[in-house]
Amino acid sequence: MSALSDNLVTFAILAYLIAMIGHAVEYALGNARTRVATQAPVRELVGAGGGVVEEPPAPVPAPPVDRSARRARLGGLIAVGATAVAAALHLAALVTRGLAADRMPWGNMYEFVLTVTFIGVTAWLVVLWKRPSQRLLGLFLTLVMVLLVATAELVLYVPIVPLVPALNSYWFIIHVSTIVFASGIFLLGAVPAVGFLMRNGYEKGKRSFPYTLAKRLPGAAGLERLTFALHAFAFPIFTFAVIAGAIWAEAAWGRPWGWDPKETWAFISWVVYAGYLHARATPSVRRNVATWLAVLGFLTVLMNLFGVNIFFTGLHSYGGLD
Repeated sequence: MSALSDNLVTFAILAYLIAMIGHAVEYALGNARTRVATQAPVRELVGAGGGVVEEPPAPVPAPPVDRSARRARLGGLIAVGATAVAAALHLAALVTRGLAADRMPWGNMYEFVLTVTFIGVTAWLVVLWKRPSQRLLGLFLTLVMVLLVATAELVLYVPIVPLVPALNSYWFIIHVSTIVFASGIFLLGAVPAVGFLMRNGYEKGKRSFPYTLAKRLPGAAGLERLTFALHAFAFPIFTFAVIAGAIWAEAAWGRPWGWDPKETWAFISWVVYAGYLHARATPSVRRNVATWLAVLGFLTVLMNLFGVNIFFTGLHSYGGLD
């Protein structure tokens, strides 16, 4: 079962790569326009009695569809299908990993990253269903999926081992499930946040790289609203996860908070995301300034996930890396 999980992760990476290529094709050819044929003029004929008889207009052929536009649409459809297939493979890999370990698959960095990325891509498919106009964001989302899932498989992978004694608690499911879920939504929220910053610069006349990369993205206003909606949804869940972690720490270690490195960075993330939501609700703060806080928040999440587990030691050192 463990070997099957590993193979499913590999197939999921390949499917994400196919989706990324499909989105790249759509992105590159997305500016193709349909050519419109000009209607043939109506000709007038002179009848035998000197009257004017109008000849019925010739049938106008359907406007030809630009090949580039057709290929762009096909690339987009393939990309969405490949993303759905990748998500299904991703889920199957997590389920088989959990069955092989006889526990929830969140016991180390490898499993945590796989779960966070699965939540992110699932949330993206929901967004895509609700807002199909945001489809071109899929290029950046699948790029993130390829990088993170491949990193998990190639760098963070560890064999299945039992949970450390401190994690054998019902709080393991409560705390870790909510922190994983919130982190996955924050992961997705970072994509339109960066897209908004790029698109906003392009709409304001900046034509240097990377702003020109955003010329085919959806409008800046829509990206900014999506960024806010995702963060407003994830922040209360993240807050609950931090509180649940403090309760679990009290039960396991006899104190709710000890400024352990992971606790400290979780608090930093909470403060930054709270600052983003406050800035977003303050009319005097420009939207691009507030969005930079959202991007900074996700960087703190990455630091808590990778930096703390790799460079620090503490009571939360369950990364599984040597």
